[in-house]
Amino acid sequence: NVRNHLDVDPKAQITVVTHANGVDFLMEGAKDRNGGEFAGPVSALKARGVKFEVCEITLKNRGLKKEQFIQEADFTPSGVVRLTKLQHQGWAYLKP
Repeated sequence: NVRNHLDVDPKAQITVVTHANGVDFLMEGAKDRNGGEFAGPVSALKARGVKFEVCEITLKNRGLKKEQFIQEADFTPSGVVRLTKLQHQGWAYLKP
């Protein structure tokens, strides 16, 4: 979805904010249903300006460490608060 969006609107600013089980694809070694690692596509999107943020509350609640995530992942104190602030700044919230 993100790649398609950028193909049509290459100047779009996109931030993917993750929390709960949504953080899993940003973990080292995470794979899709077909066994392909998510790290490659995430890296390619990061090179196109997409930001990927992981909720630190989720880390605490799930006993995860920042070191378990790929280098393209950034962290935010609260995913929900981050989404709210982005919306107040005029960003749209899309959930595929």
